[in-house]
Amino acid sequence: MQPLVWKKLSSAQRAAALQRPAQQAQPRLAAAVARIIAAVRRDGDTALRRFTREFDGVVLRSLRVSDAEFAAAEAGLRRADKSALRTAYLNLHTFHAAQRPAELRLETQPGILCEKTSRPVGRVGLYVPGGSAPLPSTALMLGVPSQLAGCPQRVLCTPPDRTGGVNPWILYAARLCGITEVYKLGGAQAVAAMAYGTASVPKCDKLFGPGNRFVTEAKLQAARDAAGAACDLPAGPSEVLVIADGRARPDFVAADLLSQAEHGPDSQVVLVALAAGLARRVARALAAQLAELPRAAIARRALARSRTFLAADRDEAVAIANRYAPEHLILQVARPRELLAGITTAGSVFLGDLTPESLGDYASGTNHVLPTYGWARAYSGLGLADFQRSMTVQSATRAGLEKLGPVVERLALAEGLAAHQRAVRVRLDSFPS
Repeated sequence: MQPLVWKKLSSAQRAAALQRPAQQAQPRLAAAVARIIAAVRRDGDTALRRFTREFDGVVLRSLRVSDAEFAAAEAGLRRADKSALRTAYLNLHTFHAAQRPAELRLETQPGILCEKTSRPVGRVGLYVPGGSAPLPSTALMLGVPSQLAGCPQRVLCTPPDRTGGVNPWILYAARLCGITEVYKLGGAQAVAAMAYGTASVPKCDKLFGPGNRFVTEAKLQAARDAAGAACDLPAGPSEVLVIADGRARPDFVAADLLSQAEHGPDSQVVLVALAAGLARRVARALAAQLAELPRAAIARRALARSRTFLAADRDEAVAIANRYAPEHLILQVARPRELLAGITTAGSVFLGDLTPESLGDYASGTNHVLPTYGWARAYSGLGLADFQRSMTVQSATRAGLEKLGPVVERLALAEGLAAHQRAVRVRLDSFPS
């Protein structure tokens, strides 16, 4: 990655350098996804089987994972493997349980009581990526908060492998979270199935989970359709931005960049270096570590479209990070918490040399379902509240209505809404004088 000196770039050059690769084919992508969604809505399970055969190379006899497959998955994992998943589950459970909202109940003025209470989303669709890199960690990231929220029905979709099965780690993670309804479906077709329902897959109220650009586009299209389903947040191809100063270890920085580059060829990694010498050392470390990676070919394609910037100082580095709004932001600098105060747009932040992004991906307790494509400017990472809906409640006594009612009448008439005013007046007039 040839370093770009930020100060020497024009406004247009800066915007081009921070462009996400996956956005370049957006019109074609949207059309392709729309065709898949339309087919699933029209043909249901038949379309799902056809797309699974076409995209995954598998002919499925049953779309749903059986009890026997769950049992075989658990039996096939080693004790240490199951222990690792349980540790991650417990840390996630601890962090997300602490996010339970407090019930709110107060009088805004005498006789006017206002409340806020929460209820779980009824039917949630959970998408867990599979393909070349099955992600049991995502099953935990979605399963734990949906479990804590008390969602009555949880549907999980994940792509089948070449044998028509589901990765045993994913199935064991699902079972840890109490999820029993798992379907062997991936891609935009899985999103369409959960958004609109088929004979086999229940229609869901809200969809969750990361995925490639096809999955993300399908979620966005379904969310724009009143007949579809809401979605959590735009979470597409993975990305990371690392701010590193001259004292940072280049092997640490390179490892963090590669941990995201190996996700897929449309992933993006960005290095903001505070020293030209560090940028050169990181480039050498990347080459050395790439030679040892099993997914080196994928990582190289991602690195080919990634960027290294040279920042003049810490303030400029923070400004670049805020403009990019990364999914993951790693601060490998001296006194990283000082930089944190200036960070306004990031999905999740990792402080210091000893905090690799991998901790958050798997087991620290925070959620790894995060906004990408720069959506961190407006969206937060997934949490317990995303699986709940809040409702406000109010009640008034006679004294409260007598005091507040005339205020509401005046405001309603100012807006020309006489029926609103009358709803108050008929009550006030009903009181004995």
